[in-house]
Amino acid sequence: MNAVVDAGKATVTKLKVERESRGEPLGDCVREALENFFAHLDGHPASDLYRMVIGEVEKPLLETVMRHAGGNQTRAAEMLGLNRGTLRKKLKQYDIE
Repeated sequence: MNAVVDAGKATVTKLKVERESRGEPLGDCVREALENFFAHLDGHPASDLYRMVIGEVEKPLLETVMRHAGGNQTRAAEMLGLNRGTLRKKLKQYDIE
C-alpha cells in the first residue's frame, strides 16, 4: 500500500493487494473477479451485483479496521471516515462484534 504521511496521518494514495509476490490495485482485483463471475454465468442473468460486491469488500474492510483499532469503534469510525453510528449499523448488518 502506498501512503503519504501528512501531519501524522497516513493518506492512502493507492490500495494494493499483494498477489503472487506483486502488488496489484484493489480495483484490478475486483474487475478480474467480476469478469470471472460473468464468464461463468452460462447464460444466466446477473442480478444484485452492487450488493454482492459491496458485501464482499465491506465486511473484510470493517473486520480488518476493527482489528487494527483494537475493537475501539470510535477509533475505527475515524479511520474509516464514518460517523460512529453508521459504523455500528454496518457492524450489526454484517454480524461483526
